[in-house]
Order: sequence, then C-alpha cells, then structure tokens
Amino acid sequence: MRSRLPALLRGGRRSGRGSVPQTFKRVINMKLTIERAALLRALGHVQSVVERRTTIPILSNVLLRAEGGQMALSATDMDLEIVEGVPARIERDGRTTAPAHTLYDIVRKLREGSQVELETLAGRNEMALRSGRSTFTLACLPPEDYPVMSAGELPHNFSLSATELRQLIDRTRFAISTEETRYYLNGIYLHATKANEVPVLRAVATDGHRLAKVELTAPEGAAGMPGVIVPRKTVLELRKLVEEGDAEVQVALGETKIRCAVGDAALTSKLIDGTFPDYDRVIPTGNDKVLEIACKEFAEAVDRVATISTERSRAVKLSIERGNLTVSATSPENGTATEELEARYQATPLEIGFNSRYLLDITEQIGGEYVNFIMADAGSPTLVRDSGDATALYVLMPMRV
Repeated sequence: MRSRLPALLRGGRRSGRGSVPQTFKRVINMKLTIERAALLRALGHVQSVVERRTTIPILSNVLLRAEGGQMALSATDMDLEIVEGVPARIERDGRTTAPAHTLYDIVRKLREGSQVELETLAGRNEMALRSGRSTFTLACLPPEDYPVMSAGELPHNFSLSATELRQLIDRTRFAISTEETRYYLNGIYLHATKANEVPVLRAVATDGHRLAKVELTAPEGAAGMPGVIVPRKTVLELRKLVEEGDAEVQVALGETKIRCAVGDAALTSKLIDGTFPDYDRVIPTGNDKVLEIACKEFAEAVDRVATISTERSRAVKLSIERGNLTVSATSPENGTATEELEARYQATPLEIGFNSRYLLDITEQIGGEYVNFIMADAGSPTLVRDSGDATALYVLMPMRV
C-alpha cells in the first residue's frame, strides 16, 4: 500500500515558469473505467465522512484522482480525512471533485456486476458517469480548491490486526459520551500502560453513567506513546474500514493526530485536545456481592421486562437472593412485568436498579456464557465482567427504582 498511495496523494505536475501546464488537458479530461462493486465499497467508506450540511461547498465533494492504474478517493471534514485507492483501467490521468452523497447514491443504484465509466468533460466543470444505458452528468468543483490534510509528525508507530482493533472499538464505543459540554469524553481514550506488570494497549470510554475498559497485549512500538482521545466520528469511520477480514492495521500517532492505514485505505484524524479523567478512581475495589448468571438468558429477560418501563427511564429492578434473580419493571402508564431466573449468588439479599439499555449494551459485549455482576450496595457502582475473559471490565452506575 505504501508504494501506491503516496503517488496518488500528490497533486498534478508543475510546468515551467510562464508556460501553460503540460498536464492541463490530462487533469481536466480524466477518463477511467472501474468495477461498480469496488467503487461502491470505497465510496461507502469515504462519503460518510462528508457532512450533510456544510457552509464550505468543496467539503460536500469527494476528490477523485486517477493515476498509475488506480483511482484514489478522498473525503474530509477538516478534522478527519479518508483516502482509499481502487484498481481501475485508466485511459487518461487526471483529477476532479464530485458531490459525494449524490455520486454514492448513483453508484449504489447501478446494476450489480456492471462497469462504470467516469470522464471529466474538457472545458466544463462537469463529470460524465456512464454505466450500461445510464448516463449521468454531475457538476464538479475545481480540484485545486480541495483542502489536503497534513498528518504532521507521527513519531509513534505500531500495528495490530483488524480483529484486535474491532474488539477494542466494539467493546468500548457504546460508552462514549455524546454530551458536547464534556468534549473530553466524546471519544475513546487509547493509551499504553501495564496490567499485572505486563505491557498492554488499553481503550477506555465513559459517559459518566457507565465505563468500558478493554485491553490487549501491547504491540511492538506502542510503548511510550502518549495517551490520546480518538474522536467518536473517527472511531465509527475506522470501524467501517476494518469491517471484514483480519488485515494488518498500521497505526501512527503523535500528540495531535492519528493515522490508521489498512489495505489501500488510510484515515487521518485530529485528536481531541483535552485531558481524559482518572478513570481508575471510579472503578470500585471493595465490592463483595457476586451475581453470576447466564448472559443470554439474562439479556433476553431484561429486554422483555423493559418493554413495560417508561421510555425516559428504561428502569428495571434486580431482586437478588441465594440461587434466584427476579427482574422487574413498573410503569404507572403500562403496568408491571417480572421474570425469574436461576442464578449463582451467596451474599445477603439485594435490590438494585439499572437502566435496561445500559445493561443490554454491556451484555452484548460479553462473549462467554456467564456474566458476573460484582456489587456493594444499591447506590454504589457495580462491576460487570465476562466470567471467561479478564481483558474487559465494565462499570455501571445503579439508579433508583
């Protein structure tokens, strides 16, 4: 990938002083043919970066560059940039920009297995798209106006598999805060640390109501990296890039930016400029009441009972005693619901309430058969663990019911 993308990232060649650029016609009159499936996949990755509403017209477009047997597609919102290369049959090198969402919708509706021809029209800011008997003409903006995001100094480099990255993201992203006033919680905190004297790469997210902490053995090169907060939008776009397969992901980061490259795609993003809170302080250490229950049965019971709870609170109550758990919900408008489950519990009886949505978000990340709830009392934070996996830990605040 490194041998191909840099050439695609460079602009057009410069001519001698005072002369007409020799590549002017080539840049204006780009022409290529590409497989619809490959184009659609790349557009799916880059077009979602483009904001639906922007005051800067060029940011509504995707930059298309044809050179050396590939077409590179770029999209940016000035905080995040994705560049992806796609094999294509290039008849004439060149570049242009096209409306990102419109182009994506057109390609999405073309016939499966079809070929797509793209050609910029000489002397006009337009691009023709042809496929089968369909022809579209799209208004374009000058590629020279398209902003290029500089990665800057990224001194820390390491790699991990797409599977590992998916796990880090999937098991933490649900806890990312959406409260813009606490902007430093609007992402995943990624940092190198130690667990039982073993170097680990750890991802943490919290919204103040719940916390997710997941770690994996630190990859070579991660030691000494600064703790960084990767923005929520970047996390979601990165997750799309590693949706399938187990390719190697090259990660480079500095104090202000992160770059992740996988296959022929590269994502560069600004980091959140803020200080993530000392999350260790909210992880309880003295909880002594342990509830162990079959995760799938528990989640299904919570989901059923929560049908009764009000949309605003989504509250369910867990009534726990030796060998038994009762999940219940009460709503003045809807009535009541209860369900009993067998459980392993040896401590004193306890009643505790939780937001059912938060419970389900956590149980979705439990890969083992059993989930453990480690509690102190009805008003203190509860620890949630996968009984068969020590690499993940969740903290959930109870609520009054």
